Amino acid sequence: MDRGDVCNVTSISMPAHTGTHLDAPLHFVRDAEPIDRMPLDAGIGEARVISIANPEVVTREDLEQYRPARGERLLLKTANSDRCWKRRCFLKEFVHLNAGAAAYLVDCAIQLVGIDYLSIGAYEGDGVETHRILLGAGIWALEGLNLSEIEPGRYELICLPLKLIGADGAPARALLRPLQ
Repeated sequence: MDRGDVCNVTSISMPAHTGTHLDAPLHFVRDAEPIDRMPLDAGIGEARVISIANPEVVTREDLEQYRPARGERLLLKTANSDRCWKRRCFLKEFVHLNAGAAAYLVDCAIQLVGIDYLSIGAYEGDGVETHRILLGAGIWALEGLNLSEIEPGRYELICLPLKLIGADGAPARALLRPLQ
């Protein structure tokens, strides 16, 4: 409009896994569900934010004390919330789930797990296996959460991905409202 046009039009070009986003099973599992097949209730409903003290990796033992329940939406607040979001570059060393923690969450039959950095699995090491375990079991991975201002507890989660037909993931807006 500053040039005399009648309106503004923004153009966007980015990978589907930019910023806060959801991973669909198709991201790491051949012929699995794409993001447009995500059940809406996976991203809408009660969620629990838990604090993970381990400064390097989330393990089965770190999660066991919280006793995740069948169908739960679990959001992990780690040291990433304080250190990773203040940097303008991607940090290869961030708190992530190891494969044992992923397998435990599958055993608990949760429906969604979120973490406060750009990947649920390690950049190197067992990160691929962590993704395959979770996504292969139909657990949706919410990555890139900024939980720095969020206290552990129970919330209403409202989080839907862009409906990108056939895509392996999509940017999403994640909102948390305290439960009354």
